[in-house]
Amino acid sequence: MKAMLRNSLRACGRLLRLAGEVLLALLDFVINVIFRPKLSLTRARSLWLQQACRRALRTLNVTVTTDGTIPLKGLLVSNQFSYLDIFVISAITPAVFISSSEVKRLPILGWFASLSGTLFVRRTHRSDVTRLNQEFSQILSNGGLVVLFPEPVDSNADAGSGPFRSSLLEPAARLKQRITAAGISYTITENSTNPETRHRVRTNFTPSLRSLLFTDRVSATVSFTRLEKSNGNRKELARRLRQYVEHSEEPPAHLPVA
Repeated sequence: MKAMLRNSLRACGRLLRLAGEVLLALLDFVINVIFRPKLSLTRARSLWLQQACRRALRTLNVTVTTDGTIPLKGLLVSNQFSYLDIFVISAITPAVFISSSEVKRLPILGWFASLSGTLFVRRTHRSDVTRLNQEFSQILSNGGLVVLFPEPVDSNADAGSGPFRSSLLEPAARLKQRITAAGISYTITENSTNPETRHRVRTNFTPSLRSLLFTDRVSATVSFTRLEKSNGNRKELARRLRQYVEHSEEPPAHLPVA
């Protein structure tokens, strides 16, 4: 009973600190994005998100280690277990994310995604893909880093192992940009008194956050692999990246998600 009470108090403390970090991030946005000195809007937003995610991970007691060369520009394609992956990658390197339009409706996370300049797309709408490719190309041409998850976590259902739509790779393939693949894995120290630390890998955002608040400690490892430059064939590029992501998709036994 005492252990449960102690863990509940710790989770409440984390939640309060996280709320404070949200307020701090909004103030930081006004100072360093709206009134940015010499940075472009895209760069200012990416750096703002990086600092906000680093503070959030410290609050949730999530540590991050990397293997390989951290990409600073081009396209980064990663496997995905949960919403926590966005925080982890953003904390490592400033980037712009491509996300499904459903994320925009999530509480807090959707708001921050919009402020950070996330490129939202409805994959079933051809006009959306065309519009996104134009924005995508501009970021790549300006030396930015764009992050794409082949199978974005759906806010209402578990993500499946569907095909990697090559249409979203058109700008990177056409411009022959630097492409990096990332594999994310987690190990955790879980609290045996809290059954909620054993959620499925992909689940809804709110219970996922609750699970993280109760988890003792999370260690994330991100391995980066530089791919050879594209030959301009987006379908071949999609196939190669699909193979890498499938190889990286085995989740750990118990992964807290957020």
